[in-house]
Amino acid sequence: MRTAEVKSLWASGLAAGDGGKEESKVSASGAGEKMADAKPSEGAAGTRGDFPGGFGGAPRREGGAPRGDRERRDRKPRQGARGADEAKEWVPCTKLGRLVKDGKIASLEHIFLFSIPIKESQIVDHFLGKSLQDEVLKIMPVQKQTRAGQRTRFKAFVVVGDSNGHVGLGVKSAKEVATAIRGAIIAAKLEIVPVRRGFWGNKLGNPHTVPCKVTGKCGSVSLRLIPAPRGTGIVAARVPKKLLQMAGYEDCFTSSDGHARTLGNFAFATFHAIAATYGFLTPDLWKETKFSQNPFQLYSEYLAYPKKH
Repeated sequence: MRTAEVKSLWASGLAAGDGGKEESKVSASGAGEKMADAKPSEGAAGTRGDFPGGFGGAPRREGGAPRGDRERRDRKPRQGARGADEAKEWVPCTKLGRLVKDGKIASLEHIFLFSIPIKESQIVDHFLGKSLQDEVLKIMPVQKQTRAGQRTRFKAFVVVGDSNGHVGLGVKSAKEVATAIRGAIIAAKLEIVPVRRGFWGNKLGNPHTVPCKVTGKCGSVSLRLIPAPRGTGIVAARVPKKLLQMAGYEDCFTSSDGHARTLGNFAFATFHAIAATYGFLTPDLWKETKFSQNPFQLYSEYLAYPKKH
């Protein structure tokens, strides 16, 4: 009896399943006829019925313009976009920057006279402007070993100068080359120094060479600058020649010692030698200098209460 009951239940289940299949077939065929008879909606792509189009045929919006033709002119430039920083007005962060922007300081020499450190590159741009030129000396990859592996960055050496008594040298490392160059330019502007020029023999015409023999050193590299007669030109390697030209020298002899193939040390040795031209007190600088008040003391009230002035 038990086996017979199981067989009867199994037979009834099969019958119910066949009926369900027939009903599903009928419903599917009816839906297919309805979909075939229905007209495609306006704006739909191809013969997809009421379904939205794919990548090539997106439905249009109420205004009639497709999604791909959105107006982008009214969008604000994203933060960090190229050209956004140039359009911004300089807002000084230091006391020196405030005095420079308000016209209280006449020139860079006034800043150098009181040995005031320059913390903003816009101060140099304010005085030198378009006359300031920059050139990349070298871009080299540097690596650091970490737990995750070697981390590679790029190191850039950049020299800036106006070829008229001002030169600076900067170095910066970053993950991207453009970021390294931009940072090196800013560092070079902050390290800008005045350059002293002199004569080889008679003091005729404009100063054209170094006023005396000076030496600069960095690492194992030592560079000596020697005055040269007018018309000699700059007798130097590629790196020191570029720095001397940016400084405004026309004639100069050079003598180097050490591993000059290390470009970074070679460039900084030249830069230190150029900066040393104002560190040597020659007889023409013996006369007494009448110093005025420091700009921070002279405009102390202006800096403390800027709204009153």
